[in-house]
Amino acid sequence: MTKPLLTAATLALAVGAAVSHAEDTIDEPWEARALIKAFATSLQGELKGAMAEGGPVCAIQVCKEEAPAIAADLSQRSEWQIGRTSLKTRNGARNAPDAWETNVLEQFESRQRNGESPKGMTYAEVVTMDDGKVYRHMQAIPTGQVCVACHGARIAPELAEAIDAAYPEDQARGYKAGDIRGAFTLSKPM
Repeated sequence: MTKPLLTAATLALAVGAAVSHAEDTIDEPWEARALIKAFATSLQGELKGAMAEGGPVCAIQVCKEEAPAIAADLSQRSEWQIGRTSLKTRNGARNAPDAWETNVLEQFESRQRNGESPKGMTYAEVVTMDDGKVYRHMQAIPTGQVCVACHGARIAPELAEAIDAAYPEDQARGYKAGDIRGAFTLSKPM
């Protein structure tokens, strides 16, 4: 039996508003923040477990397999599309930013250069697409000290080899603690 990616309580927090309000009264920013919190909490738990079990090399598989599974699970259980993206992707085939996301990521970088902390940095907008209006929301992912083991400028040789094997086109290196490593990205039809 496989373990659920998200507990019922975590999911209820994330999408509770969606089932208790009419569509026109849903608080999209609140829902987006709750889903991001559920995603981040679940992913951090998986990463901590992998790090404790086998160090950063074990964490690579969590990022490669579990992170997309957590995003897919949350997306399936909610009305949202949820993922992560970056200007320097580790898995470009899965996480490359579209034009709107690239613009927001560049805005985040500018905001940080102007002194704003990336912690809690968000941007949201209703965008008109070919098939209607879509609420889009992004939240910056600050690079934590633990993240630099795999995303920093100096990566241990055996870890770099494992990253290269898992992600042959990796660009997500050279970060230092406090940098914006990327962002959670969410969208929902209105």
